[in-house]
Amino acid sequence: MAKIERVELRMVDLRPKVVRTDAIQSFVSQETPLVTLTDADGAMGTGYSYTIGTGGSSVMRLLADHLAPRLIGRDADQIEAIWRELEYATHATTIGAITSIALAAIDTALWDLRAKKQGLPLWKLAGGAKDRCPLYTTEGGWLHLPTQAIVEDALEAKAKGFRGSKVKIGKPHGSEDYSRLAAVRQAVGDAYEIMTDANQGFRVDEAIRRAERLRELDLAWLEEPLPADDVDGHVRLSRSTATPVAVGESLYSIRHFRDYMARGGCSIVQVDAGRIGGITPWLKVAHAAEAFDMSVCPHFLMELHVSLASAVPNGKYVEYIPQLDDITTSRLVIEDGFALAPIEPGLGIAWDWAEIGKRAVPEFTTTIRR
Repeated sequence: MAKIERVELRMVDLRPKVVRTDAIQSFVSQETPLVTLTDADGAMGTGYSYTIGTGGSSVMRLLADHLAPRLIGRDADQIEAIWRELEYATHATTIGAITSIALAAIDTALWDLRAKKQGLPLWKLAGGAKDRCPLYTTEGGWLHLPTQAIVEDALEAKAKGFRGSKVKIGKPHGSEDYSRLAAVRQAVGDAYEIMTDANQGFRVDEAIRRAERLRELDLAWLEEPLPADDVDGHVRLSRSTATPVAVGESLYSIRHFRDYMARGGCSIVQVDAGRIGGITPWLKVAHAAEAFDMSVCPHFLMELHVSLASAVPNGKYVEYIPQLDDITTSRLVIEDGFALAPIEPGLGIAWDWAEIGKRAVPEFTTTIRR
């Protein structure tokens, strides 16, 4: 049993390399909390999570003031026990984004440490269902882009072997969304998948109306059509359309997912390790989805989710959005449109510590020791 002796906290702000807009916001900043754990054997594990522009300072304060000190002296292998203790310790702020993002950074560090000490890549340690997952791309489908640009991006992605492209929807009138998607479908043909994402931008009546209009385009899914806490609305929509409904990036509890799955409010599960609180609850959601015969297509964090989607039998797609290139030396390995799960022990992410040191916000850089 090797106890945790040191916890290092850092945060870097990563600016997207392309403009990212959707139906409700523009994604201009990715605050990235980093947690590095060192145990009594000298072994180290690093985890991370993210925000999309707000809340990073609150996450770091929660980590420094309330969560990280509780890790000192704990057996790093007791991941489930630690997760539950930290959740209960922050009971007044759960369930919610700030707490889940903080928990995720710690939990992924614990899994990285365990996998490295066992000499296993994460995807094998967490299940080992397969060594690769198909990729779809989001980077060329943002809402502000003209139709010709998204058509050209989809054709380029198809030529590279990607299995699908995601196009943001939520234009002022449904006819605009339809014409953009119809142009993509005509260009790429019937065998290439088109995913859509409304980013919670519709009300129920509008979502039902637009889903009906888009049905003939044979979309892979309609993602986050309604506010994430409107389970009833998603149930109504799912019953009214043959297009699969996808949810998950804005859900922060395994019980939120349980409600959606049990009530038929979705058919694609997009659980995000950075939002749900880490790898520990991610795996629980993925296995629950398997029991409901649902696919898991995790949101964002491709560098981590390639391992998790490969760990479980129902991991269907990995979303291609590069987001760690500026602070890592490793890259996602792509072969014939598939993302290959890393073979290195741990998460398979090689951090560029020199670059992280340059970018880390001094106010949130701290070390907690025994």
